[in-house]
Amino acid sequence: MDHGMDALPQTAEPTEARASAQWAWALIQHRQTILPKRLTDPGPDVSQLDLIFRAAAAAPDHRELVPWRFVIIPMTARGRLAQVFADSLLERDPSATPEQLTDARDKAFRGPLLLLAVVRTGSPGDEIPACERLLSAGCAIQNMLLMATAMGFASALTGGKALQSPGLGALFALAPDEQAVCFVSLGTAVRSKSARQRPEPSRFVSFLAADS
Repeated sequence: MDHGMDALPQTAEPTEARASAQWAWALIQHRQTILPKRLTDPGPDVSQLDLIFRAAAAAPDHRELVPWRFVIIPMTARGRLAQVFADSLLERDPSATPEQLTDARDKAFRGPLLLLAVVRTGSPGDEIPACERLLSAGCAIQNMLLMATAMGFASALTGGKALQSPGLGALFALAPDEQAVCFVSLGTAVRSKSARQRPEPSRFVSFLAADS
């Protein structure tokens, strides 16, 4: 059975709206994770990056708090991030080998464009709770990934235990109520990747039981 956009009835919506839906569907399905080590130049230029950030600004944002921010990490600053990665590994594993430390440092230099996503989670009792702020950040990031995909770039979100390290917090001057969520890498894919099988909606959609 075809569960894609072609399965929609031809009369379900006006032609222009259907074309827009088809384009959005193709864009969403085309987006996939390409690991940073498989990203190369070129990355987005200044004007393209501006559009990517403007896409982030369209995310749902209760009370318009803008509870998230993105820090661009240029190549000239990757060395300090590399040291944070190595130090974080040593904090977790004092017996880490030189090879493991080198691999940890190398991760900071992968991908032509690297960003850190930071969320201001607020304080207990705030009107807008941390979960809503994190959800807004997730929407902003997805908007960025889709815009980058539309421009022909590949992308990846990466995490790791170093995100919670004191060294990373100090490097990015994180406030007490801020949390480093993930790294965002953008660039050109070294090679294409086969499409990932998406889960069927039946795996994650259910109905609330009717009133008794």
